[in-house]
Parts: sequence; structure tokens; C-alpha cells
Amino acid sequence: MNLPIAPVLETERLRLRPLVLSDFDAYVALWREPAVVRYITGTPVTREASWSQLVRTAGHWQLLGFGFLGIEDKASGCLIGEAGFQEMRRELVPSIEETLETGWGILPAYHGKGYAFEAVGAALAWAREAHPGRAYTCIIHPENQASLRLAGKLGFAEDVTSTYLGNPVVILRRPAP
Repeated sequence: MNLPIAPVLETERLRLRPLVLSDFDAYVALWREPAVVRYITGTPVTREASWSQLVRTAGHWQLLGFGFLGIEDKASGCLIGEAGFQEMRRELVPSIEETLETGWGILPAYHGKGYAFEAVGAALAWAREAHPGRAYTCIIHPENQASLRLAGKLGFAEDVTSTYLGNPVVILRRPAP
């Protein structure tokens, strides 16, 4: 059986690549950052939960042929975030199962400089080729105006407001190419 291999994607400033065990400390630091989790969970992620996320990412690639990639700043070689796709089988109405749920998280020092747009744009371009015909979704807290603007620039449009785990979310959709 051939297992899917996560790609390495290059942009002008970034390298999107599979996360590896040596990324763990930087990954923990990313998800402990209050500005990163403010609209996701509202609570910095524990080291243990970060480990579960990292391992889940590898599982996505093996089982589904897609997942999140680490965002590496080419200039510094540092892991500055992650972006990609997931299938979480969320108890969410309306369902977003069977879509490429698109997400991103990036360190605050890189906010507002186009890094997330560059990274997610590269991931979407890869997905068009690797998973043709799949629809894309994302869920964003309605107060997260920066992410809502970014999603709009990436071609996502608001579909509906819903509730997930007791919190309001905006479900956005991007049609399959």
C-alpha cells in the first residue's frame, strides 16, 4: 500500500512542509500563544494537547491524503505557523464533512504581513491538483475579523452562522474549482 506523502510547497518567502518531531517545541510555543488561540479555543493549548494535534496531523496525511503543513520562514528557517486541511467530523449543523476544512495559525509577529495569505494560497493551489472537485470550508469565530477578511481574499464566502461547542461560528464555503 502506498501511503500519501505530504508535499513541500515553496512560495517567495515560505516553505510549507510536513511537520516533524523536531518541530515540537516550536509547535507548542505556537499553540500556547494567546493571540493564536484567541478565537479558536480562547485558551492556550497544553503541551500534551499540542502533541495530540501534531500526531493527528500526521494521521490526516496517512489516512486522508491531506492535512496541515508547517509554515517555515525561508529567511530564518523558523516554524512560524501551520496551514492546510482537515476532516474533523465535527458535530456541526450544517455539516461540513467531506469538504476540505481549511485552517491556519500563525505567530503574531507575522500577522498583517501577507504570510497567511501566501501560505493558504499555496495550500489551496496544491489541493486543486491533488483533490480535484472537493469543496472547501472553514469555520471562523464571528469576531475574528482578520481571518474573515483573509478567507474572503482567498475566495471563501459566508454560508451560515452556526454554533460549535457552545460558541458562535461563521461557516464559509469556497466552491470546488
